[in-house]
Amino acid sequence: MTQDLFAKNNLPPKEQWPELINLEKFDYPQNLNCITKLLDDAVDEGFGESPCLRTAGQIWTYRQLLEKSNQIAHVLQEDLGMIPGNRILLRSANNPMMVACWCAVLKAGGIVVSTMPLLRAKELTQVVEKAEITIALSDHRLSEEMEEAGSKCSMLEKVVYFQGPVGDPSGELEALMAGKPFVFENVDTAADDICLIAFTSGTTGKPKGTLHFHRDIMIICDGYCKEVVRPRQSDIVIGSPPLAFTFGLGGILLSALWARASSVLLEAASPAELLKAIDQFRATIVFTAPTAYRFMLNWVEDYDLSHLRVCVSAGEALPLATWQAWQQKTGIEILDGLGSTEMLHVFISSPPGNIRPGATGKPILNYEARIVDDEGSPVPTGTVGLLAVRGPTGCRYLADERQKNYVRQGWNLTGDAYKVDEDGYFWYQARSDDMIISAGYNIAPPEVENALLQHEAVLECAVVAEPDEERGNIVKAFVVLRDPDAKNKEELIGDFQKFVKNSIAPYKYPRKIEFIESIPKTETGKTQRFKLRNK
Repeated sequence: MTQDLFAKNNLPPKEQWPELINLEKFDYPQNLNCITKLLDDAVDEGFGESPCLRTAGQIWTYRQLLEKSNQIAHVLQEDLGMIPGNRILLRSANNPMMVACWCAVLKAGGIVVSTMPLLRAKELTQVVEKAEITIALSDHRLSEEMEEAGSKCSMLEKVVYFQGPVGDPSGELEALMAGKPFVFENVDTAADDICLIAFTSGTTGKPKGTLHFHRDIMIICDGYCKEVVRPRQSDIVIGSPPLAFTFGLGGILLSALWARASSVLLEAASPAELLKAIDQFRATIVFTAPTAYRFMLNWVEDYDLSHLRVCVSAGEALPLATWQAWQQKTGIEILDGLGSTEMLHVFISSPPGNIRPGATGKPILNYEARIVDDEGSPVPTGTVGLLAVRGPTGCRYLADERQKNYVRQGWNLTGDAYKVDEDGYFWYQARSDDMIISAGYNIAPPEVENALLQHEAVLECAVVAEPDEERGNIVKAFVVLRDPDAKNKEELIGDFQKFVKNSIAPYKYPRKIEFIESIPKTETGKTQRFKLRNK
């Protein structure tokens, strides 16, 4: 069978890979398609009529998801000319058609590149060009940015739209699916074939594609899910992160498929909407960010949470006060966790009954972590340093020189500053770079700065994180105006915020803007953000 080897040929050189340890503990066969294990096998095991995906208006069984995924796989092969190894862009909020497309791509031997609904055309174009994507499947409600991206990038040859959560047969993809067989012979992929490219912006704003294998998908199920979350077949899993985030993918979808449980898919998942949905669907496991838990504390008494048994937090540091308040009001201990797109999912956490409030936890089974100095040497217990981790998954960037920065001496350096206590618990201190983590989102300051600089009134600017009780941090911009005597500064603040929202993903906009006379710089012209953070 003809294969597209672009992704495989653009893996980093083996000598730049992290050391992968404990792979033998999983004992996967040489040939492995993770969707066969997670979906096809579930139906073969007798779970075909069990609920799989839930929304406000419908329930898909495992058999329905399998059949729709099989039809889409036929469309990809027969109508769109996809071959194994092709990268397929997915654009959608969390809904059943998004999941069916995700499964279909892997069934056909492709590589999924999921993108958040909030991304703008410029950001989409960067992803398309970096991963050399020619085919996209998109929710029709996201067509505006998709079409603009297509007009700027001739590489993207085919965009097929579907009708979101309803699955209306009038959709283009649904029309192509009509009449396709409900059965499909999954491509017999290798365990170390690439199946996912997850993009992370990093600190420069230039997207980095992280490459993950079929076995990696199963490792987070057979590792973190099994050890920490411990889902049961009767569970109803819910959460707020988009499936384009590996936290959302692993938590909301993969953990449920692995346990033959069901997932609630929310297209809009504000804290208020999430809390209402937990009650409405009688959810038992929830995945969300600390910010959401803080907001939900305001209304927990108004809802029935008696069925909720597992609460997972990740995306940013979980404040001790939030953990304590949630435990007092609900009786549930939040399971904190640290993961990264590079590692695919959570690698430090604490299983129920082994939590130390305020600490992130310990390395999960088959992972190792330590604290090192700038030279990579371990530091004494209780000393703050850089977090280094290794395990059966690890960082592999798509054709990116930054691989050398993330992987050093065989260890993955996550960019987090931590310390470890005498009992082996890891305590988060701060980010070791300038990345802003706000309400669980990673925001690169240079990207916001570049957006602001496009405004005609901005001469210079710099963006930093400002601590915020509700969101962890917010984006704060320091701006030097072209006209320092401008009288309408309050109007300009609103204008700048709207301008940024219209050029990059809205969650990245500066919630605070301060006007200053000049941006502090080094002699070589580099912005000294630490001086701004201390203002």
